[in-house]
Amino acid sequence: MPSLLNAGRSKGDGAHSVRARMVILQILVLSLMITLFGRLWYLQIREGDHYAAAASQNAVRDVITPAVRGQILDDKGRPLVDNRTALVVSVNRTELIRMPDSGAAVLSRLAKVLDLPYAEVKARTRLCERNVPKPCWNGSPYQPIPVADNATTEQALSILEHREDFPGVTAESIALRQYPAPEGANGAHVVGYLSPVTDEELTKQKAAGKKDLQRADEVGRSGLERTYDTDLRGKSGVTGLSVDHLGRVTGTVSETPPVAGNHLVTSIDAKIQAITEQQLDEAIKRARSTFDAGNTHKNFIADAGAAVVMDVKTGRVIAMASAPNYDPSVWVGGISPQNYKALTDEKAGVPLVSRAIQGQFAPGSIFKVVSTSAAAESGYSTKSTYDCSPSISVGGQTFNNLESKGYGPITLQRALEVSCNTVFYGIGYDMWLKDGGIFGKNPKDPMVTMAKNYGLGAPTGIDLPGESGGRIADRAWKKRNWELNKDAWCKQGDTGNEYVDKIAKENCVDGWQFRAGDAINFAIGQGDTTVTPLQMARVYAAIANGGTLWKPSIGKAVVSPDGKLVREIAPQSAGTLPISEPTLKYLQTALNGVAQNGTAAGVFANWPNAQIPIAAKTGTGSVYGKQSTSWFATYGGPKDGPQYAVVMMVSQGGTGSGTSGPSVRKIYEALMGVDDKGTIDPSKALLPAPPTGLPEIKADGTVVPAAYALPPHPGGGDGPTTTALSAPGALPPDRPVHRTGRGT
Repeated sequence: MPSLLNAGRSKGDGAHSVRARMVILQILVLSLMITLFGRLWYLQIREGDHYAAAASQNAVRDVITPAVRGQILDDKGRPLVDNRTALVVSVNRTELIRMPDSGAAVLSRLAKVLDLPYAEVKARTRLCERNVPKPCWNGSPYQPIPVADNATTEQALSILEHREDFPGVTAESIALRQYPAPEGANGAHVVGYLSPVTDEELTKQKAAGKKDLQRADEVGRSGLERTYDTDLRGKSGVTGLSVDHLGRVTGTVSETPPVAGNHLVTSIDAKIQAITEQQLDEAIKRARSTFDAGNTHKNFIADAGAAVVMDVKTGRVIAMASAPNYDPSVWVGGISPQNYKALTDEKAGVPLVSRAIQGQFAPGSIFKVVSTSAAAESGYSTKSTYDCSPSISVGGQTFNNLESKGYGPITLQRALEVSCNTVFYGIGYDMWLKDGGIFGKNPKDPMVTMAKNYGLGAPTGIDLPGESGGRIADRAWKKRNWELNKDAWCKQGDTGNEYVDKIAKENCVDGWQFRAGDAINFAIGQGDTTVTPLQMARVYAAIANGGTLWKPSIGKAVVSPDGKLVREIAPQSAGTLPISEPTLKYLQTALNGVAQNGTAAGVFANWPNAQIPIAAKTGTGSVYGKQSTSWFATYGGPKDGPQYAVVMMVSQGGTGSGTSGPSVRKIYEALMGVDDKGTIDPSKALLPAPPTGLPEIKADGTVVPAAYALPPHPGGGDGPTTTALSAPGALPPDRPVHRTGRGT
């Protein structure tokens, strides 16, 4: 009996357990059903509109039509950068992948027509993804992919006439950037270059809620192309294509046409730009072929250089050259790895770097205008004499003259004319002592302060990206530099170079101190202080114009494609020189003396100084371990007031008067119509004064050069005073009407 009872109880318990499991399962199924229906309600009712819109977006693919980019024009409307019409062969990847062989046969036939390897054509159609090497396509997969951007007419006709052999392939004309080099002007470092928009830029734009950039856009990366990118770029057209779940295009949803970019009118004069580039090259060649009095070749390296021509009355740049130079067209269609390597190769001088605004060099004696200003404003008499000895000794170290011998007692004016270093050594040392030397409290450092007030040690603010500010090696900089380098100086062992080892030991202990030698070197633009050629052009322009420090500029105006003024870019003052009128006049007189009977007198021999006064200063910058830097800083123009400042620098190029000086004179000869004998010919003056207006761009693309005002020519005679260019037919022989090339 007990066993039967136990068996019956077991069966009852089993049935109860099964029922319990069924209840649990039913509850679980019911819960899942409730969850599922709740989620469906949320997606279809609560968030239905949101996901419907998202689904619609997923079914539409955008195809971008790039806008025609605006031109960059010189002061008379000549195109420094414009567009050319190119035959571009493109492949529709969407159509290719629907083919049984994924378009292999089509691409093979296309490669033969284009005379390209099949592998290269195939590679250009693949999408850029992680670990996919270039060439590849970085745009939308629904966008036609360019595989050749310079096809011949015969190649294009072969494709168009045999469409059945080339499904998904198109050949059409589009606008590509070109650099026509008007009058032979290159201007690569001024105009800059373009490259495709990056994923990072698109992501950043999306996060900011903007839609300015499209996947197919190219944007300015340097020069004017970058600064004025939004003006030049225009707005790309967008065509919305509807696609099915297989990615096949089923129709056009929307279409927005592209809007052409605006033109940029600049202050650059193509003729003067070309001559400035040519003369910089001549200066470099001159340095490399220099011989001394004993007919021994000096073998200057002359590895780089720069030249700037600036309108002293506005701060606008008329010409800006940098060497080594390069062909900006290497960027069109995407730069190759080989070309990019060549542009950044240190052995080649890194041609990509603009020495005019990014090169930093010891200014040498052209800095002495700053030292003279500081001396005069600090109470040092401009009428007294100072000893111009061949050298001076301070603290057991001898400091020599470089560009001059000893002249005995001379004034500050004569010290500038003959570039006597020892006069400025003495004043710099005396100022340092008055400040209390190394341990002076609250030192005034008049020369350091004056240099900063001249705008040195900071960017000028020119409308070009990447400008360097140079360096003023003051007490604060000395301390920062010591903190950064003291460990290396202290660890440095015996290098075998006695001078280098001595400096390292001194700097290890007290490299933060502003020593007597620092003050002495600073007075003549040596030591650790550096400047850019553009900064020095602005300095001399300020002395010429009466003390205004202009913010240098190149852009003059933004003009619409049909010629309407969008906005004018007016010159901006950045301040005035902190010197008195007598000090300014004293500097001007001294600099005129440099050109007439000083270190630049040989350069300006036979120059018509009575009609076209020239002021100048030579400089030779010294850097340990390198050859000297050639500097030549000037300003000049009609006798009623200077018009231009011209500064040239050649790195490791020798003296200022020997290397840069002759080339600077050639630039003035071109500007003012003067020959090498000093004869003035008004008809040969290329730009005695900049244009007063803007070139007129007509609706049909015709450009009428800007009106320009010529003062009574210093050479006298019946030269023109004003030529109005507001109407066709009023153009002088060398100012022809020309057309803009929009590539459409």
